[in-house]
Amino acid sequence: MGKRILIFDDDGAVLDVLQVLLDYEGFDVEIIERTDDLLSLVQLYQPSLILIDFSLGGTNGGDWCTQLKKHPEFKAIPIIIFTAYSNKGIEKGTYGCDDFIAKPFSMDTLLSRINLLINRISETDLKNAKESNGYGHQHYSAL
Repeated sequence: MGKRILIFDDDGAVLDVLQVLLDYEGFDVEIIERTDDLLSLVQLYQPSLILIDFSLGGTNGGDWCTQLKKHPEFKAIPIIIFTAYSNKGIEKGTYGCDDFIAKPFSMDTLLSRINLLINRISETDLKNAKESNGYGHQHYSAL
């Protein structure tokens, strides 16, 4: 499975730009402009990383982040919160987020942070897999 990114923002123009950029970089991108049930969408899509805008038309993206990080199935998924309101006291770790980016941001900065978080998770998964059987070999059962 490719690296999947779920983006939740209520600004269609931002979603369009991010989708084009991330598609070009080889990511499988799913965008959400509005939802009352982000948890179900995350479960359905199974993203490698989630980008959430902090201000979502009355909803707090930080609260969504907290819900995801408290959920046992989703807590390991890296989440980046981004916002134009950098004076809200948001920083890495606030709401449980793995990173925070203030708007406006450069696409190079966004890509480097996405790749850093996705690769960190991938390396951790690989290390855990190697430690689980002592040799780093996959064990498959017959279907």
